[in-house]
Amino acid sequence: MAAGPAGPARLVRCGQKDELYRSGLRSGAGTALHGLAGAKKWLEWRKEIELLSDVAYFVLTTLSGYQTLGEEYVNIVQVDSTQKRVPSFLQRAIFISLHTVVPYCLEKGLLHLERELQTEADESRTSQSSPALGLSSRTLIRNWIQKQVGELTEQQKKRVSQSVHVLKQCLPLLHRLHLAVFYISGTFYHLSKRIAGIRYLRFGGLQDDDQSIRSSYKFLGMISLFHLLLTIGIQLYSFKQKQRARQEWKLHRNLAHRKNMTKDKMTGRHSRCTLCLEERRHATATPCGHLFCWECITEWCNTRTECPLCREKFHPQKLIYLRHYQL
Repeated sequence: MAAGPAGPARLVRCGQKDELYRSGLRSGAGTALHGLAGAKKWLEWRKEIELLSDVAYFVLTTLSGYQTLGEEYVNIVQVDSTQKRVPSFLQRAIFISLHTVVPYCLEKGLLHLERELQTEADESRTSQSSPALGLSSRTLIRNWIQKQVGELTEQQKKRVSQSVHVLKQCLPLLHRLHLAVFYISGTFYHLSKRIAGIRYLRFGGLQDDDQSIRSSYKFLGMISLFHLLLTIGIQLYSFKQKQRARQEWKLHRNLAHRKNMTKDKMTGRHSRCTLCLEERRHATATPCGHLFCWECITEWCNTRTECPLCREKFHPQKLIYLRHYQL
């Protein structure tokens, strides 16, 4: 029986088939938990059930030395970098950890870190603590993150918040970059297999078929890479535009603030924003009738679509900028 490196078409079909069976296993486990413990417990433990289902699937197949259902479907087997031996137990364990546990921990860690930083910012603004966020407030990850965030200064918290935002933007781009490289090279469909050094050999079929398909995948990879570079360029341009607009806004705000301070001293009338506790600049009204600074209320609406005072829900598009308002 002819054997050779598996082509990209086989690897894609294998990954799609494995994802189909994994989603079925996750759905079955979730349905069982929903029936036994109810909808509330299912919502709290949904991510953990999906993680355990994925780990169980790969432990019973890859870690045990067997083919996955997707690998059986396209008739390929895992090999190490020499393509003469099956991957070691350590390689398979590293692959399973990187493919299932690490993404879960990264997602949870970024989510809890973002929430904790937002909670600290809200408390510094409104002097009110946020309510508990369900199960997440009882996890070890959240408790550890809460302790670490509490030891940071305000400047460090701002930098960490910016780093979290950049990381969340970069992870999808990294995935797209890896996918484009896979289309061009034809190996390592998953980033976890690339790190663990796990390749594939095919059995059966014609080598000419894989070669003819590989050229199409290379063309697709070139297009994907060009689209990725275009996306990065647009995001960088948008970031620079936002930075420039923010600087111009600060300059305009400071000038307007000085004019307002001079005018207030002459007229003796003062009005304060309840968010920044300073003189209200560029008064903006919410649909419920409360007034804030334009910059303060728009920043508030980036995270919460409700009035800071009465908690009435509203869409940010409903904000009304009161031009030439004086009171």
